[in-house]
Amino acid sequence: MIDSHFRQLINKELQLIEQKEQVRILFACESGSRAWGFPSKDSDYDVRFIYIRPIDWYLSIFDKRDVIERPISSTLDINGWDLKKALNLFRKSNPPLLEWLQSPIIYYEKYSIADQIRGLSPLSFSPKSCMYHYLHMAKRNYRDYLQGERVKIKKYFYVLRPILACLWIEKVGTMPPMEFDILVKALIPEGTDLELAIQSLLIRKKSGEELDLEPRIEPINVFLEQQIEYFEQSAGRMSDTATNRDEQLDELFRSALTEVWESPS
Repeated sequence: MIDSHFRQLINKELQLIEQKEQVRILFACESGSRAWGFPSKDSDYDVRFIYIRPIDWYLSIFDKRDVIERPISSTLDINGWDLKKALNLFRKSNPPLLEWLQSPIIYYEKYSIADQIRGLSPLSFSPKSCMYHYLHMAKRNYRDYLQGERVKIKKYFYVLRPILACLWIEKVGTMPPMEFDILVKALIPEGTDLELAIQSLLIRKKSGEELDLEPRIEPINVFLEQQIEYFEQSAGRMSDTATNRDEQLDELFRSALTEVWESPS
């Protein structure tokens, strides 16, 4: 659940962005640990959004900045992508964008555009592309934080989640859910040493306990090392097929311009 005070604060910031940048925000969601289901008491709010500019902005021979970023404060991290940028990344089965669209925490959604993109998501999903994204994330975080006898144990989640996402892609063949609990329940046998270690760590993180350098958690390390090695070999065999939807995306973009700028504010 999102505190009503922060929800109001986020919506106010989004309104200010619309006014200052002269854009319309189509969709805004939570993308960080709050959406994953394991925020700490001091976790910030990672707000991501998709926006659209007036028609004349796109009728230019010049490349223009297609990202809006706000300075990160102690509680808010807000940035967004122009719809044209988002649709080009969607063509490439961009995992962060696909995650945004299925976030369990939606701050704002207006017009039909986000729902239209969701409708195309299963056909544009590339198992190989997404698996490589999660595998690279897991390998980098494992290398940076979980080597040695003492490790930054809160970083286990930042390796476990992408590895579980790889497992989901392999077993289910769809974009993995954002929620960590769903991944664990579906993929880790209940009552095993691994599951118990993960649940114990999860309880500690949700309670707000400070998780810093501690002895490595052997069942989790063994699991992660095995899975990283396995997916390094198997990722290349995943399907790379995604249905070409270029004409539909062009039409979606044109219809979005009409829907937004011919609608009352």
